Amino acid sequence: MSLEVLVVDDEADIRELVSGVLEDEGYQVRTAGNSTEALDAIEDRRPQLALLDVWLQGSKLDGLQLLEEIKRRDKTLPCIMISGHGNLDTAVAAVKAGAVDFIEKPFEAEKLLHLVERATETQRLRRENEELRAQAGQEDQLNGSSASLNAVRATLKRVAPTGSRVLITGPAGVGKEIAARTIHQWSTRAAAPFISVSSAMMDPDRVEEELFGTEKDGVSTPGLLEQAHGGTLFLDEIADMPATTQAKILRVLTDQSYTRVGGQRPVKVDVRVLSATAKDLQAEIDAGKFREDLFYRLNVVPVRIPPLNERREDIPVLVEHFLARFAAERRIKPPRVSDEALAALQAHDWPGNVRQLRNIMERTMIMMPGDRAECIDVDLLPAEVTDGKASGGITVTSSVAIMGSPLREARENFEREYLRIQIRRFSGNISRTAAFIGMERSALHRKLKALGIQDKRGDK
Repeated sequence: MSLEVLVVDDEADIRELVSGVLEDEGYQVRTAGNSTEALDAIEDRRPQLALLDVWLQGSKLDGLQLLEEIKRRDKTLPCIMISGHGNLDTAVAAVKAGAVDFIEKPFEAEKLLHLVERATETQRLRRENEELRAQAGQEDQLNGSSASLNAVRATLKRVAPTGSRVLITGPAGVGKEIAARTIHQWSTRAAAPFISVSSAMMDPDRVEEELFGTEKDGVSTPGLLEQAHGGTLFLDEIADMPATTQAKILRVLTDQSYTRVGGQRPVKVDVRVLSATAKDLQAEIDAGKFREDLFYRLNVVPVRIPPLNERREDIPVLVEHFLARFAAERRIKPPRVSDEALAALQAHDWPGNVRQLRNIMERTMIMMPGDRAECIDVDLLPAEVTDGKASGGITVTSSVAIMGSPLREARENFEREYLRIQIRRFSGNISRTAAFIGMERSALHRKLKALGIQDKRGDK
């Protein structure tokens, strides 16, 4: 959905003409015939631009007075003045009062569109820059070709154009916000704002002010919901939202309206709400910390992003992606990763998921000696990857332990550790493990039994 323009003119024919021109170019348009209707419309919901007739016959305020009142309430709202009796003095007065431009009747449609585009360009660029900054360091975290991630992408593609609410779950660092941005980008709202808010990071005493905005002494400040009009509001860490705010969000989801803090007038918005959490919402409901009715409103389409240790086959793709990006930033050739280093990366548990992998690869590139910049070997990886204990008690084999054991025992220890790591690397898939290490599947089964390794028959 595109930018919204408020057209204020005392002539119905002019309002209809201007509205038609703008709507044909994809703008949303509201109209007002006098200053009272105009101020009411702005209070109902802030537009991205106002077109004001200078004279406004029969209105409480003329166009210039209305411009001054609008600027008193909101200095950031761009306004263009329209006049059928324009002169230089009027144009100068309008610009001094805060108008961004001035156009005389009769005017050509092309000139009007040019002025509107120019007046809204700053706001459009500001929004795009904010979104780009928000995405920095997060893009493409859903990279990978695993079956589980392909299933997630298929769900996102199906739900994106529907307008349905989506609840995205998964542990920290898996890319829940990236999934939400993907839904927005694949939807019909892609040209409108994507506003992301972390309930966990917001001041509990100011959550409602930030979400719903404020109204005091006739001056209103738009909240995040109003800023997201026509687009998408992403509520991250929804489980951490205060109970009083949960009730108000429920009303927004029900009738798309709310009141600003300190205000009385209902604000109507058209916003798609996406939400995410790393917590078990059912447990939060049972503990009385989260509203069950809000859960069912948000959880129209549930999407679970699997943790990285459930899709280890995506790790090589992610590693290549991150190294290429960091190398491009430093204007160097991306290093390759040795088979041993890649095996260690795939065997690691990754409690911090994709975010942790990204940080590890960035740190490794920074710390690489200059004479070894072409290849990342296992000894260049941080100790948390190579020395840490993984789930199930698996540890990296110690050369000291091997040297202190008889040959047969050392060989068995090595084989046991090697096979455990490879099986973990391929997520328990015995067929793929056997193919990689060069054994027949039946022989691998026998070897696992002989070494006392539990065989879960993870063939897929």
